[in-house]
Amino acid sequence: METKTYVLFLFLLITILLNTINKTQARLHKNPSSSSSSFLVLTLTKSSVSLPTPKSQAQERIKKPLSSVDVVMEPLREVRDGYLITLNIGTPPQAVQVYMDTGSDLTWVPCGNLSFDCIDCNDLKSNNLKSSSIFSPLHSSSSFRASCASSFCAEIHSSDNPFDPCAIAGCSVSMLLKSTCIRPCPSFAYTYGEGGLVSGILTRDILKARTRDVPRFSFGCVTSTYHEPIGIAGFGRGLLSLPSQLGFLEKGFSHCFLPFKFVNNPNISSPLILGASALSINLTDSLQFTPMLNTPVYPNSYYIGLESITIGTNITPTQVPLTLRQFDSQGNGGMLVDSGTTYTHLPNPFYSQLLTILQSTITYPRATETESRTGFDLCYKVPCPNNNLTSLENDVMMVFPSITFNFLNNATLLLPQGNSFYAMSAPSDGSVVQCLLFQNMEDGNYGPAGVFGSFQQQNVKVVYDLEKERIGFQAMDCVLEAASHGLNQGS
Repeated sequence: METKTYVLFLFLLITILLNTINKTQARLHKNPSSSSSSFLVLTLTKSSVSLPTPKSQAQERIKKPLSSVDVVMEPLREVRDGYLITLNIGTPPQAVQVYMDTGSDLTWVPCGNLSFDCIDCNDLKSNNLKSSSIFSPLHSSSSFRASCASSFCAEIHSSDNPFDPCAIAGCSVSMLLKSTCIRPCPSFAYTYGEGGLVSGILTRDILKARTRDVPRFSFGCVTSTYHEPIGIAGFGRGLLSLPSQLGFLEKGFSHCFLPFKFVNNPNISSPLILGASALSINLTDSLQFTPMLNTPVYPNSYYIGLESITIGTNITPTQVPLTLRQFDSQGNGGMLVDSGTTYTHLPNPFYSQLLTILQSTITYPRATETESRTGFDLCYKVPCPNNNLTSLENDVMMVFPSITFNFLNNATLLLPQGNSFYAMSAPSDGSVVQCLLFQNMEDGNYGPAGVFGSFQQQNVKVVYDLEKERIGFQAMDCVLEAASHGLNQGS
């Protein structure tokens, strides 16, 4: 790493550690754009063999509209803590696996010819993360640095990000970015929740799919990060996002996340569909849609309103605070739909009220040692005859009360089996410890009031209808959904 870049990165790191960064404020940028009638089918995989310790938790339009119907199947592998998508970038193409993240816009890849420097990542790095997941621009004949005249350059140097090098230097982004500017786009810094930080340069290269190429794709070529060991494909509504650059933001996309138990199965992947096919009438008729909430403060994110949560079948729904249903005058509030956050977060005192209701209906002994070790709030020691976890999973709705989310517009989602309580380890001595995988929303006064995480989206088809600005949910067996797209090779 060059000395100047390293000094800048350390300065940014020190600055970030001295400030509390709100997860959503750090992630969001601007403007949805682009269109197409085509669609893509990509495959996702759930990472992580074991549950991590919970965390409280970054265009020009396509010049020609995409005209052909493309179906792209990408081989994926497991890393950790999210759903991965494989990007094939460069000439010849280099395969890089990155997280799919609906909570941010920027697509970035670990970048470097010899090494990729990730500070404070020892507890996050996977043994399976090899050098093949690092992109080398010197080995791509089509790679070049973005110009400061690019609209992508203006987007990545957002004045909303106080840790951006341009913002720190006090330079005016609007003055820097002229149509006649021939200088390279300045280095950027992009921040995530919990102080996560990536630093790099905006790069253009070919993004290759099986049936076509996407020329001049803009992404972050990142050489230094703090607490971010793996790249990210941003699926937000901003100019830099992957759907935006592929031309699908005037249509939408859908996904169906496989549950945790398939993380070690190489024969099946979760389907991700981009374009009009994800919104066909036959598919959307059976979904329950809730409107997206729009705010000029966070225009690129997928916000919805939560009205209540029902515990069990005969209990009056627990009403949520107004902040989960709408934005306040500063644009804070609502529930963020975020595949980049593992567990659903809810604000206090509503979250504590929910825990109290669950405790009153569950009679199993508490596993307090597991709660202390993992950070989860409700863990129980559940009888597991013959140490057969499969049979227990089939009866989980009888073991624990059901949880139903009631969204705006009378859209309801009964969480599928296994999306609330999850086994922390294999059964032993005829019992197993299961924990509620929800968490308290910290710093709830800024950004979203709650987050709908990827764990609660497992075995749920989620459709992002960007044309009608709504999100649909339907509980289903994502194994069958994967098979319908040819992604189940026999499990």
